[in-house]
Amino acid sequence: MPVDAQGRLAIVGARLLRDGERVLVGVGTPNLAANIAKRLHAPRLVLIYESGVIDAYPPRLPLSIGDPDLVRTSLCVLPIHDLFSQYLQTGWIDVGFLGGAQIDRRGNLNSTVIGSYAHPKARLAGSGGAADIASFARRTIVLMPHDPRRFPAAVDFVTSPGHPEGRRRPNGPAAVVTDLGLFDYDEDGEMRLTALHEGVDLAEVQGRTGWPMRVAPHLEEIPPPTPQELEALAELRRTEGATP
Repeated sequence: MPVDAQGRLAIVGARLLRDGERVLVGVGTPNLAANIAKRLHAPRLVLIYESGVIDAYPPRLPLSIGDPDLVRTSLCVLPIHDLFSQYLQTGWIDVGFLGGAQIDRRGNLNSTVIGSYAHPKARLAGSGGAADIASFARRTIVLMPHDPRRFPAAVDFVTSPGHPEGRRRPNGPAAVVTDLGLFDYDEDGEMRLTALHEGVDLAEVQGRTGWPMRVAPHLEEIPPPTPQELEALAELRRTEGATP
């Protein structure tokens, strides 16, 4: 069964989550990914939403971080200040999902402006909690479409920090999932292509990337979605916005 670009991102993102981890979940594709993982291979995954919800297991796909179903199925609800200061900034969060308008070779993310900060072509939503997540989560996973405008040689603004020049920081970006492939970061802290989706070739990835892309010695093919993954994806999409 064919799967769309968002579905590919969600399924591959879900595979990167391990049972028992504590993951800070956002809306959209990360929400799909975390709920697929919890339903299939990571039943003890602790879903934490930026609204302060701890250990949610929503019976349907929540519409937002303020969805009532998150509260009624959670272990507890904290003030947002406590979530960030006492949980995230103390190193309690294992995984944070991130996205943005732009990403560069070192994993710096821009969700602030396109163009110069003083005279932008477009002003975006800004950081929210993204800078904190990029700085304090033990590892971060980036989910975003692979488009030349999103993968420039240099981001227009660093909203969320990646790896410093020449080294890989332990709690920096760990993986980037796109609709073309899967990337990690090498010891120099630079993005590296490790696997391609079925039907995608290296030239296509390089053509949509604004710098000479590093490639792992053994480039792999990402396994196609399993029937179970497709079923979980379809079920979550069917329940999105359903009446509790």
